[in-house]
Amino acid sequence: MAYTREICEYWHTQYDWRRCEAALNAYPQFITEIDGLDIQFMHVRSPHAAARPLLMTHGWPGSVIEFMKVIGPLTDPVAHGGEAADAFHLVLPSLPGFGFSGKPTAPGWTLDRIAQAWGTLMARLGYDQYFAQGGDWGATVTMNIGMTQTTHCAGIHTNMALVDITPAMMEDLTDFERSALAGFQHYWDAESGYSKEQSTRPQTIGYGLTDSPVGQAAWILEKFWSWTDCDGHPENALTRDELLDNVMMYWLPAAAASSARMYWENFSVLLKPKALIEMPAGISVYPHEIFRLSKRWAATRFTQLVHYNTLARGGHFAAFEQPASFVSEVRTALRAMR
Repeated sequence: MAYTREICEYWHTQYDWRRCEAALNAYPQFITEIDGLDIQFMHVRSPHAAARPLLMTHGWPGSVIEFMKVIGPLTDPVAHGGEAADAFHLVLPSLPGFGFSGKPTAPGWTLDRIAQAWGTLMARLGYDQYFAQGGDWGATVTMNIGMTQTTHCAGIHTNMALVDITPAMMEDLTDFERSALAGFQHYWDAESGYSKEQSTRPQTIGYGLTDSPVGQAAWILEKFWSWTDCDGHPENALTRDELLDNVMMYWLPAAAASSARMYWENFSVLLKPKALIEMPAGISVYPHEIFRLSKRWAATRFTQLVHYNTLARGGHFAAFEQPASFVSEVRTALRAMR
């Protein structure tokens, strides 16, 4: 309660949206209509001619703000101490109903439909072959691309991989796996109320959040407190301005209900059996992630697991919290797929 009052007072009296607006506008941004819906995206081309296209998808309660610190190193690695061979052309769309993308007015924007839309987007940009990356809902979209876009996607990387836990996987558990299972249980017992509300009554919570800036901020910031590797305070992981920049991507476009509908459309899909992903894949496991997989668990679904690594620091918003290790993980994983 005290922190909510403190940060909202700062938001009201000192926060500068124009600073964030200028940072976003420093990169090329576009809107294109796909399947009847406006999709807003950033398209940042690398100065290196041999750069490979990389599609990156955010989740909830995140936004493209999560990627701001990694755009430079990924598009121009030489300017950031890397090698030209690791350069990417970045395509960063906002999910339907999120940020400045359009708000669906009818059901049907499933994970499969979004994956197909992203394939259409990449084709329109002239990218016949590309890589895909994502966390949270972006991970589920990316994994769907891995299942369906096998002609054009050359490989995927995710920092929140999901598999079906089978009885065989529960045998001879390692310490890591026991810890991961405890984390799963904690999520369902103490952390998942937001998902139950948004997957069953998104309009109800949406009215309240759209009407109250304090409510919208608290709804999002609680997750940054809980899901970042922050030692009990979100500003140990991210600056106050960074946290509010992300909140603004929900508040300004009144995206509370439209983003919550992502859960209403898709949350039940996460509980269904998951298909194999047979294209090259990389997985990075951050210690404060909600769902963490051991390598042997991951291998039950990802049949070409070319990269798997566990990190020492970081949580659910990997690119936002730990940009240096995130960039290194993406480079290493996708290097193995070139």
